[in-house]
Amino acid sequence: MATAANRSSQIYQAEQELYNHLLTRVKEESPERLIERFKILFLQGSGYPDTEISGIVRDLTTLQNAPDEFNSVFNRCCHILINHWQMETKHQEAIGELIHSIEEPQRRIQSRDARKLQSLVQNFKTTEEFQTLQRLVNIVDRSKHQDKPPNERPLASLIGRYPYLYSHSLLSDNSSYEQQQTILQMQAQRQRQYETHLTKYVAYKVKRAQLLRQKPELANNTRIIQPIRNPTMLSDKELYVAVKQFTGRVEGSQTYKDMAQNFVTHTSQTRTFREFKQDFYEYLIASIDESYGKRQFNEKLYQHLMATLPQSDDQKLSDFLIIRTCSQLISFLVVESPQNPNHYVLVDLLSNIGPTAVMAILLKILLICRKVKPHMEKRFAILFDHYDQSTREAVQWLVKSLENLQVALSTNFGSADMSFLDMT
Repeated sequence: MATAANRSSQIYQAEQELYNHLLTRVKEESPERLIERFKILFLQGSGYPDTEISGIVRDLTTLQNAPDEFNSVFNRCCHILINHWQMETKHQEAIGELIHSIEEPQRRIQSRDARKLQSLVQNFKTTEEFQTLQRLVNIVDRSKHQDKPPNERPLASLIGRYPYLYSHSLLSDNSSYEQQQTILQMQAQRQRQYETHLTKYVAYKVKRAQLLRQKPELANNTRIIQPIRNPTMLSDKELYVAVKQFTGRVEGSQTYKDMAQNFVTHTSQTRTFREFKQDFYEYLIASIDESYGKRQFNEKLYQHLMATLPQSDDQKLSDFLIIRTCSQLISFLVVESPQNPNHYVLVDLLSNIGPTAVMAILLKILLICRKVKPHMEKRFAILFDHYDQSTREAVQWLVKSLENLQVALSTNFGSADMSFLDMT
């Protein structure tokens, strides 16, 4: 028993030595040199200048649980390099080169140890961890898929546009600390960039519209008003409708935030969970097209809410009941799980009332229960992963949904500032 424990401790220490070696090298050497090192160490399996480090990798191939252990170590080694490179824009293309080096077929080597190593790398290429690395390349490598027209590129190539999907599509329960740091840093950086660009673009369009009314002859003068690129994949009209819907007055003088605050204040006096569900139903259908709702949807929505935790109907309302109700409702409206990826309700909603109105319904849920935001982001990550190899053209309904959702989240939970619209 002690021998097994000692063996486990030795393996752990050896792996830490490997990680520390790469951490040192990545700080001192260029990405090109590091990728060459990586190829020699992991893909060729012989000729590495530091024999102690190559010995650690060789020992990994002899372990009883070699595939699982190797996958974990190899994945972490990749992320040690990626985590360092992603912090500098000029080094980010090296991430794509690293993953491409793994994707490439390897020349068969005679050495038995090297063949074992190549077999483990080949096995790693079938794992979810490697699929995650390939998705990561779609964030940092803008040249990927450039050989195809935009609509023929896979949906996966758009993952970089949606930071709210990163932690769900690019991380798992087994993700290493380095992997989590890489993704969370990228997520924060990309979200800030998007919110800044969205604010500037909407401000530019407002300013140009004002100039068109006041001095139309100057509206196209780029020296007076510098053009800014639309950061979304929505048309100007679609973006205008989305921003006005998610931030403007939708019922009299009330915004969705106002309505949510009123609802929360009202339900704080609600006596039972059953009453909350009935009020919640009324709150939601106020934003659903009446003719569509009356056909079937309102009834289905009501039935779903009434069937949610019916054993608690007579209980006093609690945070737990609100969170469970909202999370189950989001699963009903979007998609349940990777194992059961049916999304008929969502597709029907999109077909009848459009993506902006559908995202408005989801926004209303988030505004009364922000804690279910990760749950909702996960639902869209499930759909994204489900369709990631479909062409963008084939899943336009999903692209439009993701774009509208990005606007909704950025203007209500992010730093995108649309307050100047009140003055237009």
